[in-house]
Amino acid sequence: MERLPGMTNLEVAAILSEVADLLEIQGVRFKPQAYRRAAQAIETLPEDIADVAREERLDEIPGVGKGIAGKVREIVETGSLAYLASLRRELPVGVQELTRIEGIGPKKAAVLSRELGIRSVDDLEAAAKAGRIRDLPGFGEKTEQNILAGIAMSRTAKKRHLLGYILPVAREIEERLAGLASVRQVSLAGSIRRMKETIGDLDILATSTRPEEVMEVFSTLPGVTRVLARGTTKTSVVLATGVQVDLRVVEEGQFGAALQYFTGSKEHNIALRRLAIARNWRLNEYGLVDLASNRMVAGEDEAGIYRALGLAWIEPELREDRGEIEAARAGTLPDLVGYGSIRGDLHVHTRWSEGAHSVGEMAEAAAALGYEYIAVCDHAETLHIARGLSPERLADQVREIERINREGGSSVTVLSGTECNIGMDGRIDLPDSVLADLDVVVASVHSGFRQPEREMTERVVTAMHNDHVDIIGHPTGRILLAREPYRIDLAAVFEAAAALGVLLEINAFPGRLDLSDVNARSAREAGVRFSLGSDAHSRENLRYMELGVATARRGWLTADDIANTRPLAGLRRFLRP
Repeated sequence: MERLPGMTNLEVAAILSEVADLLEIQGVRFKPQAYRRAAQAIETLPEDIADVAREERLDEIPGVGKGIAGKVREIVETGSLAYLASLRRELPVGVQELTRIEGIGPKKAAVLSRELGIRSVDDLEAAAKAGRIRDLPGFGEKTEQNILAGIAMSRTAKKRHLLGYILPVAREIEERLAGLASVRQVSLAGSIRRMKETIGDLDILATSTRPEEVMEVFSTLPGVTRVLARGTTKTSVVLATGVQVDLRVVEEGQFGAALQYFTGSKEHNIALRRLAIARNWRLNEYGLVDLASNRMVAGEDEAGIYRALGLAWIEPELREDRGEIEAARAGTLPDLVGYGSIRGDLHVHTRWSEGAHSVGEMAEAAAALGYEYIAVCDHAETLHIARGLSPERLADQVREIERINREGGSSVTVLSGTECNIGMDGRIDLPDSVLADLDVVVASVHSGFRQPEREMTERVVTAMHNDHVDIIGHPTGRILLAREPYRIDLAAVFEAAAALGVLLEINAFPGRLDLSDVNARSAREAGVRFSLGSDAHSRENLRYMELGVATARRGWLTADDIANTRPLAGLRRFLRP
């Protein structure tokens, strides 16, 4: 079976996700969730979906039944799906496009199309600005304002890509280039090296004895759909995902200076240049030069640049001009949490709710990552869309966890837990008698995102006062490139969390990374401690933990700030008794 150029796992998953969206718009029950589950499994699949299809192993993918497997095979073989085309034809023109705006569900999109003849986002924006939407039943002036904000976010999102989905692609390119005999050094640069939560373009630097050969390989890599420019020192291509990738080949003696310069950020570089100018030096991508003697002060390696400027080494994640240069000069930079410091995952889902794998399978996958423990935190019963667990089903799950730990089939200890829901009044949707028997309780907001700031703040703080709540999950509710954080007084939340000993989560799922780096740093300064959880819904998702660590590092967090850098005995002492 030939794989079409650009038909990646992400693109196959995107087609299945669109099917789910259209079925949901039609009011179909159950099927949308099945397609979403399959899309998520394929999106995180470590193998190429075309290879799996060719080897007739599609039925081995969790969530991919016989029917969906046939559709995946059709997508891989033809690059399209007839079923999706038929669903599109059944929709009123423009309705699907409207549902991509935050706050507009299928019903509202249908009303807008029927009552106002809105067929596109541009039509929607014009109608909102003209005040034509507020008088429709179920809308209002506030909804109109929210629609305009959603449109602005949607347009920004088109220019950005989630770190978690682009990082594997970038590393594969880096690895391919590093494998060339003529390449001596190669590194990712730009915002992806700083591990920003969203990425615009990709920057890669290399040194080579035969740059023409490197550019030929680069411009013909699998997934490249367009070559924008090609030369011996710089080539720019566009991938099937829409990401632009720029490769620069520089001289060996300039690699460190170029890496520092192209890593950025712009604000960090400006601050460094000021230090250079104060010494009558010039700093740019070619090196650090003494203008009086025209002597190269540093440039071959990146550390030499910082050392020459009287600074301690600054990790790429910190280079945002948020005080890191002053701290480097004073020798007070934090000892950032390491990527290998996490001893266990404190937020994992299983097949008991909306996950793809069993408790045992998740434990085995965690053991392969070298973890000591995982906390199974499936949803509680009020989150019906995720097949949340009733107290009775949760009790059954706890018994299964106890059996798995007792039989000792894995080196990983499975902690019993829940991700319960914080109601509109701050109450938890499981009885205290049930929560008391669990090892880890994560409480999260999953509804009522438009609650006023004061009420939302009281809601979360009230939940923290429950003696059994250990962690507040994804504390601002944002979905990157899709949904803004809910309005909440974070200073008040940080104060309460520090006083009560409740951990705030850095949720490592690519679309969340919540708390953000900036908020995590503010929380740390308020005395808050943290947990890191992948929010894994499959075995492959466990690897998202790296993104959470990156966010923690960008937030200036150390290993001591994070509960699950501790061994199991230490974690138990750390959680609220």
